[in-house]
Amino acid sequence: MYTDQMRRAFRSLEAPKNFSLQIIDNDHFLTVKAKEKEFMSLETVELKRQAVEYMIRVKKALEDNGAIVLLVREGGKEL
Repeated sequence: MYTDQMRRAFRSLEAPKNFSLQIIDNDHFLTVKAKEKEFMSLETVELKRQAVEYMIRVKKALEDNGAIVLLVREGGKEL
């Protein structure tokens, strides 16, 4: 499901410093996973806002290229 066109769209977007996303190919849909620890480590509200905007841009870029996208987070109390 994760095509070269989707990969190029994802890589064309610039992530905020010290923040990254993982793309997981689930055959019929993609999961975009953010690590809560990375997000909470961002020092300012502005950087956190940029991270959320980045996640939305990634989701839209992948959907514009035909993917069904699920946004998830890793972390929290279960760790």
